[in-house]
Amino acid sequence: MRLLLIGPPGSGKGTQATRIGNHYGIAHISSGELLRRQVEMDTAIGRAVQSQLARGDLVSDGIVMDLLRRPVETASRQGGYVLDGFPRTVAQAEAAYLIARELGAGVQVALYLNVPRDQVVERMVSRGRAAGRMDDNLEVINHRLEVFDEQTAPLLDYYANREVLVTVDGSKPPDDVTATAIDELDRVRPVLR
Repeated sequence: MRLLLIGPPGSGKGTQATRIGNHYGIAHISSGELLRRQVEMDTAIGRAVQSQLARGDLVSDGIVMDLLRRPVETASRQGGYVLDGFPRTVAQAEAAYLIARELGAGVQVALYLNVPRDQVVERMVSRGRAAGRMDDNLEVINHRLEVFDEQTAPLLDYYANREVLVTVDGSKPPDDVTATAIDELDRVRPVLR
């Protein structure tokens, strides 16, 4: 299974991607984690994107696609993937589709974690306090949510028009979200090719 997770910041994509990946025995690939790792390792890419991440802005398509290409290709050969955090725009989705088609690694289903804005703000403020993430303060959180609304939310129509969108209520407790997501994915799985 080749799965994309869509949801606003703080919707639980990382948690659910890990659980779904473990359930199906497929890789969890997080664009955000890959980018943060580049910053931690003080690579040229990390230095180039550090300020964008701190502000809550999207990183350029080219950088993200270069970072993701090898992990996605490898995971596809090994049974599939759960991709968390990419694509974030329709333009990225269209460009990624062309590359993935060449590699035989295209997304089969997009899973949308629908969570109300007030709940994601509360989650991210708590996460920022607990984990010390530079992108989880109120000013950056609000900016990230605006970016999501403007640039990422249109992906829902894009994937719905491709008939591969599954929506799950992400406001429930994590175990309930996981169970519902797996039930929904099992329901559509027989038609995925």
